[in-house]
This record gives sequence, structure tokens and C-alpha cells, in this order.
Amino acid sequence: MTALSLKNVNKSFGSVHVLKDIDLEVEDGEFVVFVGPSGCGKSTLLRVIAGLEDATSGTVEIAGEEVNAVPPAKRGIAMVFQSYALYPHLTVRGNMALGLKQEGQPKQVIEDRVAEAARMLSLGEYLDRRPSELSGGQRQRVAIGRAVVRQPKLFLFDEPLSNLDAALRMNTRVEIARLHRTLAASMIYVTHDQIEAMTLADKIVVLRDGRVEQVGSPMELYNNPANQFVAGFIGSPAMNFLPAEMVGGAKGQMIGIRPEYLRITDQGRLQATVTHVENLGGDTNVLATTEDGQPVTLRLFGQHSIQTDQAIRIDFADTDCFVFGPDGSRMLKGLSGSMSVLAREIVHP
Repeated sequence: MTALSLKNVNKSFGSVHVLKDIDLEVEDGEFVVFVGPSGCGKSTLLRVIAGLEDATSGTVEIAGEEVNAVPPAKRGIAMVFQSYALYPHLTVRGNMALGLKQEGQPKQVIEDRVAEAARMLSLGEYLDRRPSELSGGQRQRVAIGRAVVRQPKLFLFDEPLSNLDAALRMNTRVEIARLHRTLAASMIYVTHDQIEAMTLADKIVVLRDGRVEQVGSPMELYNNPANQFVAGFIGSPAMNFLPAEMVGGAKGQMIGIRPEYLRITDQGRLQATVTHVENLGGDTNVLATTEDGQPVTLRLFGQHSIQTDQAIRIDFADTDCFVFGPDGSRMLKGLSGSMSVLAREIVHP
């Protein structure tokens, strides 16, 4: 069964058109991540799904049922916010049980569900503590546990890890992934974090200006972006873009090359000067500027003795490039034969 279906969904706030003709399906048990720049509409879309905002037009279906006129509490969803939204006067047990009590669930059902959620989220020893006695990561686990006990048709996460430090984000991200595998539940997750999107998602939805740019698995989007926007948004460090005429291509076209596919070699077709070096231990990021003033980033495996202001030559395999048209659409993967030959004639006459 399809867990969620959005059909031609639009949302406007007065004259501002925020969501534009959104069509999307989320399958049972699928983990879907919404990504996009600030203001692209991803949180608004989540709120429309939850019923916290009404769609201006279009249809929202959850588990095959149209829910446009159904209030949030009756949609069979559970939402986890970045702000935790815990009641400070209640214990962990009380916070997790509150929604079930409001539903009128039997006492034994409440106890069993709270105990099971606490076990899944390693919260058993904290059940009698109040939120003020917990760390940020523990509070977020309680907020997730409060959603889990409701056994919803659909979990909604709105940037749940943005208030945590880097180490806690990684630990909680792993717990969410494990929880998804355990529950086999349908989950929709909004984030601006590349790592969260790439590591959690079965399917990523890339949004821009209220429209869906591309939908696909993390590796599909990484390896086969539909356009220049998706290519530049997915991946960290971001894809490099160079005017095609720099390597013998048509004016107006852009060549896209991911940082890990650039290499430093004496016979490289591009001359550049190093502007910054990031030594990360396992990797080295080299930021440089070409002789034509174009910024490029190289991601090199391992440790390298490269200095700022060092002159380098950069090359890449023709098959590792993308070619984008003047409108940003992807034209092809890999340089065409004539473009490749011309590029090498220009660089190495």
C-alpha cells in the first residue's frame, strides 16, 4: 500500500505561492528525505502532510484515504520537531504516555508501549527523570519515543537533529536508522544536512522554489542528477562547474565535475593556484582558482603535502563529467568525442 500520495498539491500564503504542483508517492516502509535550500518549501510541505497547514489545492492521501479535511490528530501521523516540545513537569514516562492517555488507551497498553519504546531507544534507566535532567540527545530520543508509542501510519521528522552537536547528531542519526529498520515504518524527514539525507534516505526529494526538482535514491541523485541545481546541491564538497569553453565546449554550456574526480598531474589540462588546504586526516580538500578565475575543489584520498599559493595542474577523465545546457538541464554524461579531442588540442597543442 502507498503510505502517502500527494496529487497536484499547491500552497499559497496570500500572493506568495510556496508549493507548486507537488506530485509525490511514499511507499509503505519507505524512508523519504526532503532536502533543499532555505525557503524552498520543505517544512511547509511537511506541515501540509501533517494537517498543520491546509493545502490551497490538490489532494493529500495517507494510507489510501484522502485527509484534506481530516484534523491532524486523526490522520494517523506522529511528528517529531527540532525543539523536542517536551512537558518539563512530566517525567520521561509521562511525556511518552501522554498522547496514549489522551486517546483513552488502556493502562496496560500504555505501559507496554512505553516499555517497548524505551527499550528500542535505550531510555529504560531515564523513565523517571524529567527533561531538565537529560542531555539534548536524550531529550530528542524521548521526543522520538513519544511518536513511536502511538504506532502511527506515518512518521514526520522536521529537522530533528539540528539542535544537537556533531557527535550527538551522528549517534542519534544511527538510532533513527536502526529504529526505521526495526519498525519497518514509513518516515518522512526534512533536513538541510547532506550527510543525514545521504545516509538515512531510501529516496530523496530535492525541492527548489516550491517545486520538486528530482526524486530518487541517494546514489541515483549523486550519479545521475537531472539538472545543474541537483548536481550542485547533492554532494559535499559540492560539484565543480566550469564554463565548457575552458575545455573546448560550446559557449553557454557548463561542465560539472565532482571534487573526487579531479586529480593533480603534471600534464593536467587546467592550470590553477591553491588558495586553501583542508587536511582532514583520511582526506585532503584542496581549494584552488584556475587561471581563468574559476574556483575548483579537489578531494584527494589520504594526506598530501600541498601548500597555499602552490601552482598546480588539474585533470579529469572525460567520462566523469556532466554537461549542462544554458538552462541548467543535463545534456549528457561525459564529454562528447569532438569536445574531448578539441579540449586536448587546446591544452596540449
